[in-house]
Amino acid sequence: MKVRLLRPSLVLLGASLLAAPTVLAQEKAPPFARDGQPDPSFDVPPELNLQYALAFALDNNFAIRQAKERIRQQEGVVLEVKSARIPNVSSTAGYERNAEEISTNGLDHSWAVNITATQVLFSGGGVSAGIKSQELAREAAILAMKAVVNDVLLAVRTQFYEVLVSRERIKVQEQSVELLQRQLQDVRNRFEAGTVSNFEVLRAEVALANAQPPLISARNAYRLAIDDLRQLLGFVTVNEANVSRLPEFLGTLEFAPVKADLGSSLLAAREQRPELQRLRLLEASAEETVKARRAGYFPTVSLFGAYDWRRAPASSTSSMRDGWSAGVQAQWDIFDGRATAGRVIQARSLLEQTRLATADFQLSIDVEVRRAVSSLQEATELAEASAKVVEQAEEALRLANARFSAGTATQLDVLTAQTDLTTARLNQLEANYRFNVAVAALRRATGQSDELFGAL
Repeated sequence: MKVRLLRPSLVLLGASLLAAPTVLAQEKAPPFARDGQPDPSFDVPPELNLQYALAFALDNNFAIRQAKERIRQQEGVVLEVKSARIPNVSSTAGYERNAEEISTNGLDHSWAVNITATQVLFSGGGVSAGIKSQELAREAAILAMKAVVNDVLLAVRTQFYEVLVSRERIKVQEQSVELLQRQLQDVRNRFEAGTVSNFEVLRAEVALANAQPPLISARNAYRLAIDDLRQLLGFVTVNEANVSRLPEFLGTLEFAPVKADLGSSLLAAREQRPELQRLRLLEASAEETVKARRAGYFPTVSLFGAYDWRRAPASSTSSMRDGWSAGVQAQWDIFDGRATAGRVIQARSLLEQTRLATADFQLSIDVEVRRAVSSLQEATELAEASAKVVEQAEEALRLANARFSAGTATQLDVLTAQTDLTTARLNQLEANYRFNVAVAALRRATGQSDELFGAL
């Protein structure tokens, strides 16, 4: 199969993420953890926006850091297999001392030093195929890291949106409680004036009490969302002052309609998804592995040169000798019990498994893109509808309060209108949250980097 080489920018991506922290729009997330240990001098920032959170995750998220180490590991594998292409120099030395009863010519000890250089001349293509296979695996590791980065940035963005929507849910519930408190006070004033019964006061008190549990739950959900974001960022608390300190989260959940075409999205995903590109490279690497295993059918021819220094007790003329030797040596396993055939079968099976995995992942990508486009369409429709409902609910509450003041509506009408408004506001928050998440999910599904990190 033909494999398109990685773009230089993609190779530079792996090198840059390994070498230096990420700088984004002149704003740098300070390194929090190095060598697996957190920096106790780093404090929770007073403010935290989405851009800062994404940059911080690039430097400190544990999944990204592990992906970087896997690239470093593969670099070591490439360096190891390339050693077969260059001369190998080895040295041996030995010293022997004998009892006088078995010594020769009065010499009771001997020593020898040898230095040998070996260069492989022919190996049936096994060396070159092995090197190419591991180089392709290294490029696949870079693509795997890019996929991890895309996944982590999507998770961070989604969780940051979760923090924002949780915070806004608290505000909505607090507004509802404030309105119910004012409603209760108004009903009490009317009760004292003798215009309403005690039943109306009791109903207002019950409505206010029922509004407290959702507010408590919203506050707890906000705290949990922050903890989940902390985990995604890779922020490990070691400073006591950071245990309860929370930054001010900056940002809002805006709704700006986005058009998505299914055909172009599917095409973009098939070309840009790093996971699919990685599988294609692994397929090419498996093909080279088959060639390397088939090299076992051929002899290995090497050129060698050596120099020896010896002092031998068996010498009758001179106990000290040195000299050089050179030549060509060949090794050929004429029959190895079909071990080579077994290795070839294994390599071909792994190649076929990789091809099947590529086809299977291609299908899963298509389904993922279709789901992402459908979710974006649904989220867009919900966001548009919820905005209109909020306007209608606000007007309905205004009219209900006006009619209640004029005596043409009951307190139940007001409470119902208030409940409808709270529900409409929560639905709008949820719709805007789902829309923003759907946009980010579609970018990830089509293989695009996070919109704040388009250069990746």
